[in-house]
Amino acid sequence: MVMPAVAPAVAGPAAASPLSSAYARLTEVLPALRVRETGPGGELPGGPEWVRGARLAQGGPALESFLAREEAEAVGVYGRTPRPDVTATFALHRYTWPVCLLVTVPWFLLRRVPRVPVEAVALRRAGGEVAVRVEEFACLPDDEAAREPGARVVPDEEALRAEVRAATAEHLTPLLDGFGPAVRRGPRALWGLATDDITEGLWYLGHLLGEEERAKREAGLLLPGGTLPYARSAGFRVLDGPDGEPLATRDRASCCLYYTLRPEDTCVTCPRTCDAERVARLSPAH
Repeated sequence: MVMPAVAPAVAGPAAASPLSSAYARLTEVLPALRVRETGPGGELPGGPEWVRGARLAQGGPALESFLAREEAEAVGVYGRTPRPDVTATFALHRYTWPVCLLVTVPWFLLRRVPRVPVEAVALRRAGGEVAVRVEEFACLPDDEAAREPGARVVPDEEALRAEVRAATAEHLTPLLDGFGPAVRRGPRALWGLATDDITEGLWYLGHLLGEEERAKREAGLLLPGGTLPYARSAGFRVLDGPDGEPLATRDRASCCLYYTLRPEDTCVTCPRTCDAERVARLSPAH
């Protein structure tokens, strides 16, 4: 008797890992983003809703489709077609922001740093979901997870910060190479975009967790400046408010180009936004 063909199993969520509690906490405070762990050796989800990081890094049809969808969404939101480089910049941010959180969230919450090469990540943009396959993570000597499979012990906090920088650079280097021609910016500008996504993702997460000050402090230690390939420091500084109150801001290393669609509504951390306008917008009365 000929048996019917069996469809390959679709990978579901993996069992709890040393990173699961951090990713669960991320979704608690940011429900629009969910992390699916496949487990070591697991298969990333496929299908038309998912795009794999490695395929974006290769350019070609996968990247073209990703950019076309970004353009269509921008037209729906803004009522006009962005320049091609603006579309590519928006699409790059849409991918890198959550991917950077895959590394920084478990570091911030658990002091565990996963390695997430570009081959180990897929994004489901419509559902706000990112899938990751972690084979290895770094941790400190006193971490209870140090004996877990895939754990690699590093001596101290600075070594762990170096792991964060290395893990994000490992993933982003081929990705930025793939996006570069469409974004039409040089390597330093591209790494400026990456620097901003790492910093502002961590800053936003800290705000959601009620730990904004610690997040800014940690980001400043993570990116103090001079840590290539990152373009600059985290860039936090304090302005004086109308009554002398401190107002936290930062100087972005790049421009997201949002002003090309909404010139009257620039980001408060945009290089184009002067300090006087920042103070006005950050003040409680605004």
